[in-house]
Amino acid sequence: METAVEMKITNDFSFKKQAWLQFRKNKLAFYSFRILLFLIGLALVSPFVATDQPLYCKYKGVNMFPAFSLSNNCEIKSEDGTIEMIQYDMEDWKHLAATTIIFAPIPYAPNKSDFENADYVSPAGKQLFLNKEGKSILIPFKFRHWLGTNKRGEDVFSGLINGTRVSLTIGILSMGIASILGILLGAMAGYFGDHKLQTSRGAFWTFILGIVLAYFYAFSVRSYAIVDSFGISTFSIFCELILSLLIFSIILYLFYRVGQLVGRISFLKKIVTIPVDSIISRLIEILMSMPLLILIISLSAIAKEKSMVNLMVIIGLTTWTGIARLTRAEFLRISKLEYIQAAQSMGFNEFRIIFKHALPNGLAPALTAIAFGVASAILIESSLSFLGIGVPPTTVTWGSLLNSGWQQFSAWWLVFFPGMAIFITVTVYNMLGEGVRDALDPRLKK
Repeated sequence: METAVEMKITNDFSFKKQAWLQFRKNKLAFYSFRILLFLIGLALVSPFVATDQPLYCKYKGVNMFPAFSLSNNCEIKSEDGTIEMIQYDMEDWKHLAATTIIFAPIPYAPNKSDFENADYVSPAGKQLFLNKEGKSILIPFKFRHWLGTNKRGEDVFSGLINGTRVSLTIGILSMGIASILGILLGAMAGYFGDHKLQTSRGAFWTFILGIVLAYFYAFSVRSYAIVDSFGISTFSIFCELILSLLIFSIILYLFYRVGQLVGRISFLKKIVTIPVDSIISRLIEILMSMPLLILIISLSAIAKEKSMVNLMVIIGLTTWTGIARLTRAEFLRISKLEYIQAAQSMGFNEFRIIFKHALPNGLAPALTAIAFGVASAILIESSLSFLGIGVPPTTVTWGSLLNSGWQQFSAWWLVFFPGMAIFITVTVYNMLGEGVRDALDPRLKK
């Protein structure tokens, strides 16, 4: 006879298998998933696909890999003892008398101007190139601007590819913040209700103080390190944010433990009942009553400085309500099921019941909302960048490319290509969200 644990494992495996099979039957969702994987892969390799630094260069017998190098310079010693310093980001690679040089597929970096092709050169228009003698000639095939340039002569194709990394990073990480808040608050509201959570007065106020200090030391103090990581790579962004979340969790846990000790003081020992559901529900209603885009624009406008970290935090802090409502509704149902009551009767810790038993079975509605939320976050970022109040001016995004297009209505390529990138990405996430929703719906299982 199968044990309860074996039956649970079998049922979980069967559900995941059936959900995956149901997802694959939805062709639009499945191909959208493939397109999303391609976009994520393009975002990861974008610093090497679109850059003005060569992938490989052999100059005076020295092999260099500027696009992959962690340092920004290279010393070349000649036979007569003289030393020539090559600074990768300042070198004119297109005119360097190198023995062998291999450029990236798009040999232009974002925010780098090609002055010979400034003032809105179209993809099919006449494009010029300044040769070694200082004469303007027709641009060589490998240096052509395939999607045109903007007013300053910046390559649109390079901006699109590097904008993919920025837009996807902002969309995914901002929804990561929203997901953590929405799932955590929704789970607490649905599970504890208004009468179930009781704690000492000292532990409550100590925990509230811990939240404030944890955010300060994890994100405010480390804001410059997080901002700098955006100029390095996607992996650096991921590492810095994981480190901030780890610091936040450690500080919060320490204050939770301290709160248990503080709660033993006679004055702070009084037991209080926390109406968790009412507090979180009123907070959700207040945020949902405000026009979302106007709220985000207002918060972005009053921020001390434009940065992607501020933008991600603002989007994350204002878009978690939908995830919280769905998670709350699911936990209201789950908290009355037999296996939760059995865990309670066995004396398990409440947080163990929430995170180990209830949460894995209550994530389905939230996953669908997260998929739609990423698409919404990308649209919000594009809207703010178009208005000029999103990311810093030095950061190229799809929205900032659109912003440069409205100044010259004849430059159709500055509107069409970024607009198509936004349209495709948002559509992919919406199709993926619908596929996840259908796959996790038990009524559609056959």
